[in-house]
Amino acid sequence: MAPEKVANRPLSPHLFIYKPQLTSVLSILHRMTGMFISLGLVGVVVLFAGAAMGEEAFQYVQYFLTSWLGILLLFAMTLSYFYHLLNGIRHLCWDMGKGFELSAVYMTGWIVVFGTVVFTCVVWFLPEWGG
Repeated sequence: MAPEKVANRPLSPHLFIYKPQLTSVLSILHRMTGMFISLGLVGVVVLFAGAAMGEEAFQYVQYFLTSWLGILLLFAMTLSYFYHLLNGIRHLCWDMGKGFELSAVYMTGWIVVFGTVVFTCVVWFLPEWGG
């Protein structure tokens, strides 16, 4: 028996069908920041390799990290780290069965967004710590 050809079947809904909501945007951002942090670890390896190869190689790495692009990447890495950390804590709470009410989902989502901005600003813009 040969399979029938099905014509004009509807496609499954995808990201462009649904209106973006806080929950879907935070979910997508969690995945993206996880990938960005993983790629950032390559930068850490380059930093260590530059330090291990000598002063001249390390100066090239340091020159890049102090350029506008390097600072932008470091800022984005800090933002990604804090977002992924806070949203990961939120997911751990869900794993324990807490915070599934719709109001709690939205409240904790906004706490993650606010906390990400606050922690990133503290790291980047707070004057020297102690001393």
